[in-house]
Amino acid sequence: MSSRTHKIAVLPGDGIGEEVVREGLKVLDAASSKYGFSYETKTYPFGADHYLETGVTMPEEVFDEFRELDAIFLGAIGDPRIEVGMLERAIIGGIRFKLDLFINLRPIKLYAEHLTPLKDKTPDDVDFIVVRENTEDAYAGIGGHLKVDTADEVALQTMIYTRKGCERACRYAFELARERGGKKRLTLVDKANAVRAQSIWTRTFAEVGKEYPDIEQDHAYVDAACMWMLKKPEWFDVIVTPNLFGDIITDLGAMIQGGMGIAASGNIHPGKVSMFEPIHGSAPKYRGLNKANPIATIAAVQMMLDYLGEKEAAVGIEGVISNLLSSKRIPTLDASSGLGTDEVGNLVVDELRKNAG
Repeated sequence: MSSRTHKIAVLPGDGIGEEVVREGLKVLDAASSKYGFSYETKTYPFGADHYLETGVTMPEEVFDEFRELDAIFLGAIGDPRIEVGMLERAIIGGIRFKLDLFINLRPIKLYAEHLTPLKDKTPDDVDFIVVRENTEDAYAGIGGHLKVDTADEVALQTMIYTRKGCERACRYAFELARERGGKKRLTLVDKANAVRAQSIWTRTFAEVGKEYPDIEQDHAYVDAACMWMLKKPEWFDVIVTPNLFGDIITDLGAMIQGGMGIAASGNIHPGKVSMFEPIHGSAPKYRGLNKANPIATIAAVQMMLDYLGEKEAAVGIEGVISNLLSSKRIPTLDASSGLGTDEVGNLVVDELRKNAG
């Protein structure tokens, strides 16, 4: 329990964002009452509706406000009425890059055997975490187009890796492998045999690894890693990987754990304001229908509380999620569960309060 008040920015965003964030905040409030911590929120309107009304994506001064806070809680960004990727780059990308949130943390954890498409795999087999470098690679925005819409068009997007970027991601991953206990195994996933620039990852990983003799160090090329995630997910403990590959393998991992409806992420700069979000997207077709499953958003609240030092609350929320899924009281993780968005949130809140004690 913390004596200080956590200051949290809330960005519901687009599509189902407002609905799932509402349920996440209900769970945050219940956890606050049960576990005795305090928080304050400030809601920001930035997203598609705001952009269409004002022409503003994300004012520069808002990033300065964020720097004074403890966490950012994001619902979803994206709307078919607006150029593909424009809002995502301005808002999600803006937050990641301008606040230097250099770690994207994605837990891959199976809570109930019936949720995974993998045959004969159980929760004991699927419990690992991916540390994705979050500010470099092809996402750095270095590139462009020449002779657009002609037969001679050229498109370039440069992958960029720095020693600093590789080292701080690897060090974070080694520390996480040590903190998790368990297998104490860290796997570097890259493609340095074909993309030779990625040898900077291989070399940096090996050098930082000398400081962690207690951590078993493993390596897999990204194509092989994808195969092993399906065939033998129990092998993995912590994975560290460049940005682009991390984006891909974490969605594969999400399906292993049951789908996008359970997948949450943290965009982290240790010790500074960090952002937490579900990764399922804005799903505009479900907006306002009270059908979207908010479990991924509630899992993002759990990750946020863990980051903020409210460990007991984080463990409590995770336990409730696990119980509701394994008992099939929440039978699926998508809009076919038969439960309304608010009903799922109420189930989590009720279970959390029931276990008060």
